[in-house]
Amino acid sequence: MLKIEALPAFIDNYIWLLLDPEQRRCVAVDPGDAAPVQTWLDAHPDWRLTDILITHHHHDHVGGVQQLKTRHEARIYGPAAENIPARDEALVDGQRIRILDHDLDVIEVPGHTSGHIAYYHDNPQDPWLLSGDTLFAAGCGRLFEGTAAQMFNSLGRLAALPAQTRVYCTHEYTLSNLRFAQAVEPGNPAIAERLERVVQMREAKRITLPSDLRTELATNPFLRSTEPVVAAAASRHAGRELATAEAVFAALRAWKDSF
Repeated sequence: MLKIEALPAFIDNYIWLLLDPEQRRCVAVDPGDAAPVQTWLDAHPDWRLTDILITHHHHDHVGGVQQLKTRHEARIYGPAAENIPARDEALVDGQRIRILDHDLDVIEVPGHTSGHIAYYHDNPQDPWLLSGDTLFAAGCGRLFEGTAAQMFNSLGRLAALPAQTRVYCTHEYTLSNLRFAQAVEPGNPAIAERLERVVQMREAKRITLPSDLRTELATNPFLRSTEPVVAAAASRHAGRELATAEAVFAALRAWKDSF
């Protein structure tokens, strides 16, 4: 059974390591910096880096790719629609790849960038998602290249996955995201409880990830655009009545940008 370990990078990034303990193989996800991965490999000399998975082209996700590929001859997977350094496999929506003897489905989720992809492991007992910078714990990525409509649809695709799906995003933004969520829904007890718990975790310098979709559906405003209380809050902030869930989402994203 795979294990998944977080390697902190930069200020608030996480590089995820997928670990196959039986065969001592590992896969790095979005290694923006080669150093944390190499440090881990140096401390585990009997392990081998076989593959690298990339969700999108931003430097804090691909900066370490070339160095790791050169040193370990790892195979690089990334979105076909973006320029990924040293990429061996260009991936498109609906494709399935085999990594460490596990199948991963490729889901195109444009919005943060135009060609962003996510990787989903469809296991009925233990599904998990590598969401990159699309779906965060209690938040979503900024719209750097895509549109609000694209991100709204992308998040809808991810939200439709099984509720028990574990979500591995790539930034420690949970605390700030929950503070925004509470501003949107001050009467939501699930948000208040989660915020209190995350404050304690961060004070103890503990990682707040992974999340899961059941928690996100209850506390993430960007997945709750159809909720009347969320729509009302977004409409008040926008100063106009927002008629659709997509319009509510766009207003929430603009609100969060200046929060």
